[in-house]
Amino acid sequence: MYSNEVENSDLRKARASIAEELDAVSWYEKRIESVKDAKLKKILAHNRDEEKEHAAMLIEWMRKTDKKQDEAFKKHD
Repeated sequence: MYSNEVENSDLRKARASIAEELDAVSWYEKRIESVKDAKLKKILAHNRDEEKEHAAMLIEWMRKTDKKQDEAFKKHD
């Protein structure tokens, strides 16, 4: 397992990355709403969904790494 210093640093990076991925989802949503071309809309939706997958992967890692955070997720599942 990680030392506390390394673990906290990795967790901070993961949390920041989750926020960035979710922010990217929001940006794609805004673009999808305003795009008229159906093919471009489909591409942007695909990209949005990949960002969602990235966020999910990071959350899964965080749940395995931060037991208190995992308990918070379980409490609210």
